[in-house]
Amino acid sequence: MSNGLERRSPRAVGYVQVMGAAALWATLGLFYTGFIDVYGVPPLGVAFYRAALGFAILLLILAIVRPARLRVSVRDLPLLVLFGLVGVAAFFITYVYAIHLAGMAVAVVLMYTAPAWVTLIAWRLFGEGLGWAKLTALGLAFVGCALVARVWNPSQVRLNLVGVLCGLGAGLTYGLYTIFNKMAVRRYSPWTVMMYALGFGAAFLLPLQSATTFRPLRQPMLIVWLLVLAVGPTLGAALLHAMSLQRLPASVVSIVATLEPAIATVLAWVFLRERLGVDQIVGGVLILGGVLLLQRS
Repeated sequence: MSNGLERRSPRAVGYVQVMGAAALWATLGLFYTGFIDVYGVPPLGVAFYRAALGFAILLLILAIVRPARLRVSVRDLPLLVLFGLVGVAAFFITYVYAIHLAGMAVAVVLMYTAPAWVTLIAWRLFGEGLGWAKLTALGLAFVGCALVARVWNPSQVRLNLVGVLCGLGAGLTYGLYTIFNKMAVRRYSPWTVMMYALGFGAAFLLPLQSATTFRPLRQPMLIVWLLVLAVGPTLGAALLHAMSLQRLPASVVSIVATLEPAIATVLAWVFLRERLGVDQIVGGVLILGGVLLLQRS
């Protein structure tokens, strides 16, 4: 009896970890909107601060507590650099612009097209088959996107086109984030993986910054909220997500993480007064239904 409990316990911890990550990530839209609208930080600046502060905090912690974890093999650096470029820099940029231009609720729903993008990449690059289940899931996902974007309304499309494209780009880069993360945590601690990914991501984001990125730092409360962003939705969520991948299959983690758009939509409604139309809610359900079908297949 005790052996069975011990075997189940790591999986239970994994479920708690990924649910915690989803809840923390769901708050990102609130942080992004506040930094941009209240404190005047440009979207690129928000992406940079998130990566740079997360990297600095992790580097300090590891240097003091576990300096051995700062070392990685030279042969693994290309993977970590690619993780930083695509899974951090590109993902942070596309997601912050999606929230800024299309709204928190729309952005988080579109981001969950990630499994559909990964399925298409695996089909084209790795020769994975597309059975009826995958094709049905892809159809559900992209019909759902059309509903969320309201493609039948030309004025709505013109108004939100860039934001919708950024949301889809966030879905693609989020899917790759999960793949890179799963590959890297097989060899290193989640703390080590995230430190290098955030560090390389911040390095790619730094040349994109201008003076307007650093001017708002004169406001003391902004610094406090930036640190909260770094410790909570950035490090806390990413480390919980990475640790859950050590206890659960990536497919299970992806399914449980679909709590994020539900939580984020409620937060957007409560705090930002954003409301999805009935057609957009149906679209979101179709996208998540496609995600679940992809994971089962």
